[in-house]
Amino acid sequence: MDRKRIIIADDEARMRKLVKDFLARKDYQVLEACNGEECVDLFFNEKKVDLVILDVMMPKMDGWETLATIRKYSNVPVIMLTAKSEERDELKGFELGVDEYITKPFSPKILVARVEALLRRASGNQQDILSAGGIEINKSAHIVTIDGERLDLSYKEFELLTYFVENQGIALSREVILNNVWNYNYFGDARTIDTHVKKLRNKMGDKGAYIQTVWGMGYKFEITNE
Repeated sequence: MDRKRIIIADDEARMRKLVKDFLARKDYQVLEACNGEECVDLFFNEKKVDLVILDVMMPKMDGWETLATIRKYSNVPVIMLTAKSEERDELKGFELGVDEYITKPFSPKILVARVEALLRRASGNQQDILSAGGIEINKSAHIVTIDGERLDLSYKEFELLTYFVENQGIALSREVILNNVWNYNYFGDARTIDTHVKKLRNKMGDKGAYIQTVWGMGYKFEITNE
């Protein structure tokens, strides 16, 4: 089996080495970039990258701009590292399409666990196709279409929509959604879900109405007007 390839982009050499050493123990191939521009060059020059770890504060091109550039062309899983802990920064990352958000200082073992969880979900061997109300989800190809038109979703938006469709008609709390879609006990604000749902609904157009708000609890996916 091919080794998974991960880019770590951080202007601190010590941080890159720390992350690389821990990931190498799990047999991941790690590529290093010292700024955003170098990360983008690496990403597009390499034949295959399975995951990207980005620091927010980098010279030449910061983590936000790097993430936005990558998201124009790829839904590769992205973990954002930052020394900032303000809620607005976390929400900004999710709005741009980050999959995980880790605040420095952090435990390298926790970072590795989150990397493994993301890669497991990204390389799942499900072969089935889900259909609901004009929405078709090809889980193995990671493609969503609405009435035959392909929908451009981030990795986490795809996982969220899939989870909703697989649980049609069931009222799901924010905590339950986080624990299942994020694949681990999420230590953060459950309003993260609201940010993702809002963006997903906008991309789905009229079909976004299928994701209904359950006030005081969470959300429910239900086909309407059929």
